[in-house]
Amino acid sequence: MQTPTPLPAATAGAPARGIAPRGFAHVDSWIFDLDNTLYPPACDLFAQVDERMTAFIARYLGVDPVEARRIQKDFYIEHGTTLSGLMAVHGLEPKEFLDFVHDIDVSAVMADAALGEAIARLPGRKIVFTNGSVAHAENVVRQLGIDHVFDGIFDIVTAQYEPKPRRRAYECLIEATGIEPARAAMFEDIARNLEAPHALGMTTVWVRPGLPGPERHQQLSHEGADGPHVHHVTDNLSDFLRGILPSAPAE
Repeated sequence: MQTPTPLPAATAGAPARGIAPRGFAHVDSWIFDLDNTLYPPACDLFAQVDERMTAFIARYLGVDPVEARRIQKDFYIEHGTTLSGLMAVHGLEPKEFLDFVHDIDVSAVMADAALGEAIARLPGRKIVFTNGSVAHAENVVRQLGIDHVFDGIFDIVTAQYEPKPRRRAYECLIEATGIEPARAAMFEDIARNLEAPHALGMTTVWVRPGLPGPERHQQLSHEGADGPHVHHVTDNLSDFLRGILPSAPAE
């Protein structure tokens, strides 16, 4: 296998307000969030997941859909994720939940060969880091046609059910993969999920969600986006990655 060419010190994309530009020449581990980062929020896969969470809770707890949705949202606020609440309060075994809520139609996601090519050219390891399951991540990256470019998937199970944005989730990633945070870059569509990576020493990139997209996602993604934990901002992940890749040698 050919050794990847090191990246140049110059950076691409817009740095966050008041933050000194940070390059990527030192990066050898590239960590990508999955949903709404590797594909646009307009695909709105979460709407399907959201509906299936409500249906699961209604069946699991024997309540009507209105009460199930109230429980779902309360658990999200109180425990960080609906799954965490179900596990803590009701002793749920999580596999059944994850399998059910991620059994969705991903046909709205279009193949993205340009993104796959850009990720493939990055030197070092490329890892998907998701609050979902490995099966869900595999389903999505296969639909994108970029499943071959990643070296691994780190999911909520491997994170010991500690979800982003909790710091412990990122610590589990570091422990499991052996990456050096100071030599890693994290790409995320939810700005607040970059706080812990920044604190741990990673270079951070906020993949700002474009329009059209679900309003709820727009609001969540932009929370804290002007903070010092956001080093770079891009509206187009493929273009951003091509901008930091070394130029191809002349023929």
